Amino acid sequence: MRFFYNIGIRLYGFSIFIASFFNAKAAKWRMGRKDIFQKLQQAIGSSDKPIAWFHCASLGEFEQGRPVIETFRKQFPHYKILLTFFSPSGYEVRRDYKEADYIFYLPLDTPANAKRFIVIVKPALVIFVKYEFWFNYLNELHNRKIPAFLISAKFRKDQHFFKSMGAWFRKSLHFYNTLFVQDEGSEILLKSIGVNNIIVCGDTRFDRVINIAQQPFSDAVLEVFKKHNPLWVCGSTWEEDEKLILPVLEKLIQSGQKIKLLIAPHDVSEIRIKNIQSNYPDSIRYSQATGDTNANILIIDKIGLLSYLYRYGDVAYVGGGFGKGIHNLTEASVYGIPVVFGPNHKRFIEAEELLKRGGGFSISTAEELNTIITKLLTDTHYRQTSGDSGASYILSGKGATEKIIAELEELIKT
Repeated sequence: MRFFYNIGIRLYGFSIFIASFFNAKAAKWRMGRKDIFQKLQQAIGSSDKPIAWFHCASLGEFEQGRPVIETFRKQFPHYKILLTFFSPSGYEVRRDYKEADYIFYLPLDTPANAKRFIVIVKPALVIFVKYEFWFNYLNELHNRKIPAFLISAKFRKDQHFFKSMGAWFRKSLHFYNTLFVQDEGSEILLKSIGVNNIIVCGDTRFDRVINIAQQPFSDAVLEVFKKHNPLWVCGSTWEEDEKLILPVLEKLIQSGQKIKLLIAPHDVSEIRIKNIQSNYPDSIRYSQATGDTNANILIIDKIGLLSYLYRYGDVAYVGGGFGKGIHNLTEASVYGIPVVFGPNHKRFIEAEELLKRGGGFSISTAEELNTIITKLLTDTHYRQTSGDSGASYILSGKGATEKIIAELEELIKT
């Protein structure tokens, strides 16, 4: 099976190489890894401090791991921090992150790459975030007795680990010293296949969004745009989400509802922003909003703002639920506003909990979206009760970072 895994990894790398001549993201993926080992050697080779290596697949996982990175930095200042990304959407946005000493792409997971990378970096400990099971890296770390941890992990019954043909894949789970999982369901699944190095500690995203919500923040553009109107924040949207949002907005305005819409697409490329503008003629871009405007729609064309801007909202819609899965609901819920999302949410604990507690609402059609948004905007008590329920759930999830750091502290002491 390992032979086929390594062949698959190389085929994946080759497909990215071919795609890089036609696709900008693939080109960044390839070019970011050019001369990677020479760059690593030059940057890290002479380090006189132990290195803690944190790996995140992309931007979402980075935000999930960020509370641990920053707490680790404060607790253990004698360590240097290496941060790696697999995807350009993480690396390109956080390449200048100040809390890491070194930031690189992760070389492809071949046996040779894994060995060369670890020989250069010589990590004292390694922390992967959520869904990272690179067999060759984990095997090399295990063979060298370098402690490795997985944080904020969530396991599902349909993953290959739990299938009859998944015995080989389970090996990577045993390479971790500890798997810090989000929920008891993950623990039960892992124990059913003989994996017992588990600590249930929750989701570090809760710590992150609580920290953001507590930070002082104001935005003059939003304040002028919103004025005294209700604000509907639509975050991390895809085209499938927007096909529902515009008809609902038009119905609300036609019914006499005073409302402003903020839309922050998942993809903020120029092509994507212009496409949204063509579909939303009554709109203005955030980067071009100067002074008062009569536009009813503000398009956020900048990354890194959304988690702060939700605080201006009265209701929120979080995108992705008509595709692979919803984006981060916790970023909105922490501010005490109801969240609405699409039907593909079964894999997300926070979605199920928000639905159960009344802080979230799932929709499948424009009609359903119109019904719930109208209800939330016109019934102040209902909206407040729903938002409070969601915020209470987020606050109850605080503390995962402390549990992880406490375990690492025990390791570092020994």
